[in-house]
Amino acid sequence: MPDSQPNGLPTIRTIAMPADTNPAGDIFGGWLMSQMDLAAGSVAALTARGRTATIAVEGMKFHRPVKVGDEVSLYAEVGHIGRTSMRIHVEAWRRQRESEITQKVTEATFTFVALDEKGAARPVFPPEV
Repeated sequence: MPDSQPNGLPTIRTIAMPADTNPAGDIFGGWLMSQMDLAAGSVAALTARGRTATIAVEGMKFHRPVKVGDEVSLYAEVGHIGRTSMRIHVEAWRRQRESEITQKVTEATFTFVALDEKGAARPVFPPEV
C-alpha cells in the first residue's frame, strides 16, 4: 500500500551519502534526525522571526531505512504555537535516484523555544518596534 503524499513543498532536500552510513550500510538514524532538526529549525526561525532552539523531540518513528544515494525530502509544518514555544511536525521521505516512488521513512514532532539576543526565552511573536 503506497504512503499518502505529504502536503506542500519540502523544507529541505538532500542526498544520503556513504559517509552517513552505519556498518550495515543504512543511513544512521542520527544523521536523519539532524536533517529533520534542520528543517524544523528553519520553520521555527521563520515563524519566530529570530533565534530559536530545539528543546524536545517527541514521537520519533523510523518506518523504513534510507539507503545511500536516496534523495531525502523533509516536510515541516507548525502544529502549535504557544507563548514562547512552537511544536513542529516533520516527516522525512525517501526517493531512490532511479525511481519516482516516494516513501515516508521517519517522522517526529520537534519543540522549539524562541530566544532573545541573550539566549532567554521570549514571545514567539515579538512586539513590533
